[in-house]
Formats: sequence, C-alpha cells, structure tokens
Amino acid sequence: MSVENVATTQSETTPGGGQTAFYATSSFVPLPVIERGKGIYLFDEDGRRYIDVSSGPVVSNIGHGNAAVADAMAAQARTLDYAFARVARNRPNIGLSKRLADLAGPGFERVSLTSGGSEAMENALKLLRQYALATGHPNKKKIIALQPSYHGATIAMLAVNGDMMMEPFLDGFATCSEKIPAPLSYRPPAQYDAESYARHCADCLDAKISELGAENILAFVIEPVGGLSTGCIVPPDSYIHRVREICTHHGVHLVFDEVLCGMGRTGKFLAAHHWPDSLPDIVALAKGLGSGYSPLGAVLAPAAMVDELAALTGFEFQYSYNANPISSAVGLAVLDEYQAQNLVARAATTGAAIRSGLEKIREDSPIVGDIRGAGMLLAVELVSDKDTKEPLPADIKPADRVRVHGLNNGLIIYSRPTSGGKYGHCFIVSPPLNISESEVSEMLDALRRTLADLADELTDMRVI
Repeated sequence: MSVENVATTQSETTPGGGQTAFYATSSFVPLPVIERGKGIYLFDEDGRRYIDVSSGPVVSNIGHGNAAVADAMAAQARTLDYAFARVARNRPNIGLSKRLADLAGPGFERVSLTSGGSEAMENALKLLRQYALATGHPNKKKIIALQPSYHGATIAMLAVNGDMMMEPFLDGFATCSEKIPAPLSYRPPAQYDAESYARHCADCLDAKISELGAENILAFVIEPVGGLSTGCIVPPDSYIHRVREICTHHGVHLVFDEVLCGMGRTGKFLAAHHWPDSLPDIVALAKGLGSGYSPLGAVLAPAAMVDELAALTGFEFQYSYNANPISSAVGLAVLDEYQAQNLVARAATTGAAIRSGLEKIREDSPIVGDIRGAGMLLAVELVSDKDTKEPLPADIKPADRVRVHGLNNGLIIYSRPTSGGKYGHCFIVSPPLNISESEVSEMLDALRRTLADLADELTDMRVI
C-alpha cells in the first residue's frame, strides 16, 4: 500500500484556512478533520476512527473526552474565569501548586505555572538568570544543551535546541546554546559501546564547562528521558549521576526538561525520581499536566532558591495566562484522574506490555532497528538495514510515510525528522496512560500492519 492510496487533504480556499494554511504545501500527509475524541480514540468528520498512538505530541495522558475534567473546567469557568496573578490570587492556583509540590517531593517546594512547555522552559532559565544577577553572578549567561535535543519552539528555546536544520534560521537572530553530544545508544561511534559513550558524553560536559569557565555557565539543560529528537533515549544511570556531580562541582544549575517525559510517562511521577540521589535543581513540566484540556505548564524549584530570590529582587516576569484559574482547575482535575486510575503505576506495567509487543514486531520487521524508552514513552527506529543500522534515506521522508500508512490502518502517529534525519528516523508510541489491555492488542496489531505496508512500499521503491 503506497502513500498515494490516501486521499489528500482538501485545500482550504476560504479566508482563515485554519492553522494548517501555514504548513508546507509539499507535505503529502493528509490531516483528517477531527470531530470528537473518546479514550484512546479520535473520530474524524467522515466517521473514521483512529487510535491516538502518540497522545498527540505526548499530551493526552488521561485520554480524550474525560467528563470529570470537562465538568471541573466548566464549573470553574462559571465561578471564576480569570484573575491576573500579578494583582490577585486564586484558590485553584494555590491548590495546584501544593499538589504538584507534594508529588514532586523535597527540593521542588515552589511551583510557577505557565501556559505550556516552551514557556515553562523559558521561565526556568529566566528564573536562574534572575537568581544569578540577584546573588552577584552577572556573568552566568551561557546555556549548555545536547546535540541533538529539543526544548521548545519560542525563539529563545529554538536557540537552546540541538537541531542543525535550524542553524540558518537562527544565524544572527538569536544566541545559541553551547552544544555537547547526547549519549545516543543505538549508533555510538565505533570505538564505544552505549555505556562508554555515555561516559564520554559526560566528560564532554566537564570539558565544556572548563573551556567556557564555570563562572560564565548558567545551566546545563537535558531531557532525562529523551523525546522525538533522540528517539526516547534512556541514558545509563551512571550518566545522570555523573552530570549531577559535574554540575554540583562547578556550580552550574542542572535543569531537567520533563515537559514530555514527566507527569508519570516513565512510570514515576517525575523522570527525576528514577535517580533520587541525583535530582536536578529545576524541573519543567507541561503536556500531560493539562492533558490537552487546557494549555498548562509548570516550573518546579526549591524553596530555598525561590524564597531567597523573593527577598532580594523577586521573579516577576509575567504572562497574561500564568496561574489562570480555569487551567489550574483542569490541572487539579487531571491529577484527580491520575490518582483515581492509578496512571503512574499503569505507565510502568502497561508500558512493559507495549514494549514487549513492539519487540516482537521488531523481530519480524525488516525495517525496525530498535525499540527504546521508559514506561509508556517508547520510540521505534526505522532503518534500511538492521545488521548495519543504516538509516532510511532522508529524501524519501520516512517520518511522513509511516504517518500515512498509520492513517491507512486507523492510527495517528507522531513523527518528524530531527536535524534532517542525521540521527535516524523514529516515531513515538505513547498512547494515553489509561489504555486497556484489549486496546493495547488492537494498537499493536495495527502497528504491525502499518510497518508491513511501509516495508512493502520501501521494497517497491528499492530502498530495502
């Protein structure tokens, strides 16, 4: 089955055109018009049903159409729709901050809410910059990040990201972060295995700080469990321990971007909880925090830092929707669903079942090279040769092709190239955390068909 078998999306010719009017017209991936959602399923206006394989971009953690969350949102809107945090307080904000601090545990007693992940990451770095200035360290300006990596889509966060395709866009337009190699596990350089390469990558952090001068480094930013940019890499425990030691030794803040891997996705409420003796200084959350019902993100920080800063200068960078009462009420209702449905524990157990099924697909498929991740945050890496680990050629747009074949088989899949495909081609398997056992089987069967169809097409194209 080829990509041509899917009807192309009808162009919008009326004024407005929807968000997709801005997207490249060269894309051959249809975008169904979704009318409603329920549980793990999305339904388009023509009545077709799709499994939300990736929870959008790993957002819809509690599934679609949750009546309890919708009721909480409506009740809050009827009671108090808006109160600007700079001039007033509201109980949903206070309540959500406490719930998150309790779940995050010691070291994360203060919570600043935002409207999403990019904003949370920006606020995390702004908080650290303001703290540096207030405590007499004005030269602490530089950020170190991984290549590849992803931390957001604002101008500032695009400059932090490790994506080589953005270099022409950012050239002379933004100040980019310093980069060190990510501890990629599937294709380490020839002289390394995954463990030794991770040690090398940690050593690169130490060397980069020494090169730039610790007095000039504000923070080292990582996703402790990777997202799509790295295909959900899970670094060895030794790597996390080592980068924590290095940051502590040099007085550099360690920031965990858990926008995607937090909120229970990896089987712990925070991915950081997998390494309790190597906790970061700051954690950013989003995505699953609002679970798609409302834009919502959060910065988790230690009380000692925030309270000291409040006594010096304060941190008063504001957005109009920080601590919005409706979004805060949604966050509280989402956490209620987490507790009622035991979703963090289910992420670990159901994730293990999904991974086992994906491994069986990998054994049979000529194009699945690797399965990796943690909990219910998993990536499937596509290759042209399993023995050599040769990536599929970037010019055939593997990420788009797997999405098309997914649509043909009733799946909506999140996949896009990073750095032009230099680091391979993956797609994310991260369904809502409340997916049932029978739904897991249904999803895996459809994924098997999807990958078989893609393999057939690549064979016809003489790619494999």
